[in-house]
Parts: sequence; structure tokens; C-alpha cells
Amino acid sequence: MTGAIVGIDTSTPATATAVLLAGGRAVEAREDPAPGTRPGHTGRLLALLEQALAEAGVGWEDVERLAVGVGPGGFTGLRIGIATARALAQARGLPLVGVSSLRALAAGAGAEAPGTVLAAIDARRGEAFAAAWAGGRELFAPVALGPAALAERAVALPQPVIAVGDGSVRFRDELERAGAEVPADGSAAHRVLAVQVCRLGAEGRPAERDLLVPDYRREPDARPPERPRRTP
Repeated sequence: MTGAIVGIDTSTPATATAVLLAGGRAVEAREDPAPGTRPGHTGRLLALLEQALAEAGVGWEDVERLAVGVGPGGFTGLRIGIATARALAQARGLPLVGVSSLRALAAGAGAEAPGTVLAAIDARRGEAFAAAWAGGRELFAPVALGPAALAERAVALPQPVIAVGDGSVRFRDELERAGAEVPADGSAAHRVLAVQVCRLGAEGRPAERDLLVPDYRREPDARPPERPRRTP
């Protein structure tokens, strides 16, 4: 890597951006909304990105690629993040790499975890999007699970298990009964870091820009109303 890499993630209520420099220094600019408040993806994403570039001391001419978290996660947030990344890649003529948001979440805790990292993002509807890694090896692929099924997966994983992400916080009781360690609610281990999106994006293969789409893993919460049937 000779230039900077810009990373974006909007899979959770947080709006996360980062710049990774060729020497390894990284700057993250993010907004983590208070519980119960609406995410600020639409109004804050570009401003935070410009803030990260300024704090890193680089401009767009120094950026060699873009990386974006593709989920799974919140439907609206993912659409905003990926649409913004695609537009920036087109405008700046930059390659674009899609990164699993769960993998980025796990990577943030992986350096401190001696065993298995179970990453879980709150999927609402009583579920979490989850996947697990150990030593960089994927143990199970991203999937939407209810609390009982999530606990069953945790029990079956190689021990010890650390569970991270807002989905782990939501289902703390079930995961802890299954033997997993869940860091304190306010721990940085529960954040999807855009810096990790950058690092994974540095290793990934660029996608065809217009074919990069969110990894939803299930049907959207909001669906268009059914049209009334016509009577003969």
C-alpha cells in the first residue's frame, strides 16, 4: 500500500469513517448516537469523512482505494453507506472494496481475544446477525439468529469465546449462560471500527462498483403494501 485507504461503516446506528495511511497510522472519526436517538448517517457521513481526512493530514489525491462495510446490519444505514461509497468511488476514480461488517467487528476484538470471537450486530425483530472467527478462520458465516439459537452456536464454538457487538449486549444473559464472555456495555469492543474496515479493505479484492450491494441476510422490515386484487 502506497496511498491512503478510506473506510466507511454504517451497519449499526453509529456512523464510522476512517483513514489508514501507508505507514500504518490510522484516524477514525465517528458518531455514536445515544440510545434511543436516530442515527445520523445521512447528515453526518460526509462531514465525518472530511474530518478524518483533515485529521490524517491527507486529501483525496492521496487516497488509493475506498472500503465500505456491506453488513449485515440496519437496512437504511447500509443503503446510505454503500450508495455514498459508490458515488465517491465513481467521482474520484477509486477502486471500491466491500468488507463484512461482522468481520470488521470481530477484527477489532481479535487482537485481545485468545480464542474465538463471536461478532453479533442487533438485527431487531428479536434477532442478531452473527458470525464467528478464531485465528482469522471463519467458524460460521453470517446468519440471523434468535437468542436461543445464538446461545446454541456459542456453546458449540471452540472455547474460550468472547462475544462482541450490540447484538451481544442485547442478548448478554443468553450468551453468558452459554459460557461466552461479553465485555461491559460501554466497551469499545462492541463498536464496528472503520479503521478495521480500512485494514480489511487493504487486503480485499476491489468489486465492480455498480454490483456492490448490501448483505441483508433477510428480508427488509419495511415492505411495499400489497396491491388489492381485482375482482372479475
